[in-house]
Formats: sequence, C-alpha cells, structure tokens
Amino acid sequence: MAQTSLFLVQKKRRPTCIFLSLILLIVIGAGCEKKNPSTEGEKVVGEILVGVAGPMTGDQSKIGGDVERGARIAVEEWNARGGIMGRMIRLEVGDDRHDPKEAVSVANKMVNLGIVGMVGHFNSSASIPASSVYHDAGIPMITPASTNPRLTEQGFKNVFRVVGRDDQQGKVAADFTFTQLKAKRVAVLHDKTTYGQGLADEFRKSLARFEGQGIEVVSFDGLTQGDKDFRGILTSLKEKNIDLYFFGGIFPEGGLLVKQAKEVGLNVPMMSGDGVIDPKFIEIAGEAAEGTYLTFMPDIEQLPNAAHFLKKYKEKFGEELAPYAIYAYDAANILLKAISEGNSTDSAKIIELMRKMKYDGALGHLEFDEKGDVTESPYIVWITRNGRFEAFWNPAE
Repeated sequence: MAQTSLFLVQKKRRPTCIFLSLILLIVIGAGCEKKNPSTEGEKVVGEILVGVAGPMTGDQSKIGGDVERGARIAVEEWNARGGIMGRMIRLEVGDDRHDPKEAVSVANKMVNLGIVGMVGHFNSSASIPASSVYHDAGIPMITPASTNPRLTEQGFKNVFRVVGRDDQQGKVAADFTFTQLKAKRVAVLHDKTTYGQGLADEFRKSLARFEGQGIEVVSFDGLTQGDKDFRGILTSLKEKNIDLYFFGGIFPEGGLLVKQAKEVGLNVPMMSGDGVIDPKFIEIAGEAAEGTYLTFMPDIEQLPNAAHFLKKYKEKFGEELAPYAIYAYDAANILLKAISEGNSTDSAKIIELMRKMKYDGALGHLEFDEKGDVTESPYIVWITRNGRFEAFWNPAE
C-alpha cells in the first residue's frame, strides 16, 4: 500500500513540476538572449561591434591614439543619430604595438569577438599579416594609413585603404628631388620595416628613371627601428658628400636622424614620407627639423568638407588635428555607411557595398578600384618651417 500511495502522489505532482520547469526554461532563455545577440532575418539584437587597431602603446602610441580618436568620433556621431538598425555601435580597440605577430593576434581576437569590420591597422607591417586573418573570416578591413602596395596586391576583396600607395608617393618624392632640388648625390635610409623599406625602395626605383641625367643614389642602408643613436651611419653619409638623404620610416627615428645629422655636421636636408609628418617629429628634432621635406596628402585644412571634423576634433580633444585621425574618421564612416545601406551585418553584403561606394566625406570624394585602392591619391611635398608643416610643392600645379 505504501508503495502504491507514493506512486499516486508522484503522478499527481507531475503537472506542477512540468509547469515550473517550463517557467525556468523561459527565464534561462531570456537571460541567454541578453548575453548573446541573436539574428532572425534582418532583426538583430545587441550592439554592432567594429574594430580599430594600431600601435596604442609604445613609441608609436601617438599615431595609434590618433587613429582611435578619428574612428571614435565617427562611431559617436552614428550612435547620436540612433545607431544602425536600432543598434548601438561599440568600438573595440586593439593594440598591435606595430608588431606583425601581435597584429595577427589582435586580428584573431577581433574575429572571435564578432566584429563586423576593422578600421586598421596603421603600419603596413601589421596590416599585411592581419589582412589574411580578416580575409579568411570574410570580414571587411579598411586601413587609414597602410601604404605598402603589397596590401592590395594580394587579391583580397575585403581589403580597402583610404590613403595612397608608396609607389605613388615615392614617385612624387623622386620627381621633386630631381626637378626641384636638382640633387646630384642622394643617400637612401630605411628602418627595415615593410613600410619603411618599401617606401625607400619605391623612391630609389623611381629615381632610377633619371639615371644618366646627373643624379646618383650613392647608398641604400637600413637602420634598426627603436635604436636611439644613428651618428655612425650619418657620419658615413657625410663622407659621401651627398646633397640629400631620404628616410623611409616613422617619426621617432626620423626626428633623431635630423637632430643627430646636425650634430655630426651633415648639413643637407632629409626627405621622407607620410610616416614622419607628425607634430611629434618636430618635438623630437627641435630646430633641426627645419627644412625637412615630406610627402603627404594636400593640406587638410584647405579641404571644404573637413571643417566639421576639424572643429569637432579640436573641441573634443583640445588639440590640433593629427594627420591620420581624419583618415580613420572617413574609413570608419565608409564601413558604417555600408552597414547602414545594406541594413545588415552580413560581411559579404558590406564588402560589396564598400566596393561600389561613392563616398563624400571629410577628405572629399572617395571611390575604390578593383584592388581596394582609392582611385585618386594626390600626394604633394611639405616642408617643416618655423616649427610647423607647410604645403610646399604640388606636382599637379
């Protein structure tokens, strides 16, 4: 009898247990939905994650911070308008320390986090290896700064850049050296990185067009990025009786080069590229920076569409615009505009829309060719004068 009664009691309680179990499952399910965004057609729950990456710490942290600030302004503007598809956008920041291996690690982390697109990286030596990770994951990547031609020569349909290429700025630097400076003996230095050595080599190859017309490249040497004393190599250049030395690299080494060149009595100008045109270069070099030539894009302050961004940047950060912040701003806006126009976070759709996009932003009109390069990249030559950078020579004029 006892066993029969127990069975009857258990049978009688079962509907209540089932009811309670169903409630528990609903509660658990609701909790999971909050933690893990889900997709049902085009109806999506949760934030849209967008990545930005560069050297956020170390000797190039100034540049990484500029890139992050530019992208952040774009994200904040979109969020102020209500986000995209009713979702807020969150910026995930990756620090690659301008190290190729760290860049791959950052890229894998970003993919695992579920970003829908990447604004970055900054250095070509970081962007090229990281691009393979984004390519394998099918995630769009748009760099505001990497100029090495190899990046877009890989045939990756997901890779874009809003700046020109080293073969373009190398040609402008060579034309200026020959036609304007009329230099006869030129030395070439580089920092052995993908960007620095690549730019130096493009300059040398372009200068070779004038061989037999009185100009000669007397040396092509590398120095180690991160070193602080370049007096030895500069002394050897002095002995070569050169008219100009070209440096492919970034501002920390560029600033030390011109400063130490004066110290050893090498009183000829340095020419370099976009990696050196940063206020930190003048801060490091001091008065020795005067008369340095640099290739970069036209004066941003003269661009009619840039006024809004320039004003907002100065109000928000209390300082003059850093060169690559505005490039990161436009890069982020192109990515976010593609997401908005497609009303989707589907990577293939975003990439397709970016390739077809005709974008009018702070930098002006931007379009991409089949490789992901901008169709126009009007490099000019700048000069450091009175502690500032000034536009100096435009090959189109």
